[in-house]
Amino acid sequence: MQEKRRSRRMELESQIYLKRLDQPDEPVETVDIQLKDVSKSGVGFTCAYDLSIGAVYQCELTLWTKEKIQSFIEVVRVMPREDANFYGGIFVGMSEMDMKRIEIYFTLHDNELG
Repeated sequence: MQEKRRSRRMELESQIYLKRLDQPDEPVETVDIQLKDVSKSGVGFTCAYDLSIGAVYQCELTLWTKEKIQSFIEVVRVMPREDANFYGGIFVGMSEMDMKRIEIYFTLHDNELG
């Protein structure tokens, strides 16, 4: 099967903290998720918490180096599963520098496997 994605993807162990931006009166919740698919343009993850398609959430992504990236994620798809839903989201407003940090990880990872 031919890969149709514009950016390479990689699984990355991490945590993300979500805050829904369009409901400012809603209490802020910290949600642990399992990242399954990370690229410089978006993320795929499992989460037991119900998220809404089209909603934008504030997030703090913890990288493999323990560095944190601040960004926003717009949820663009959901695939229901028994234990936790699988979500696809795109990064909104991520800085070019943070995108480069993710790309550098791909390069280092490829060199380790190469």
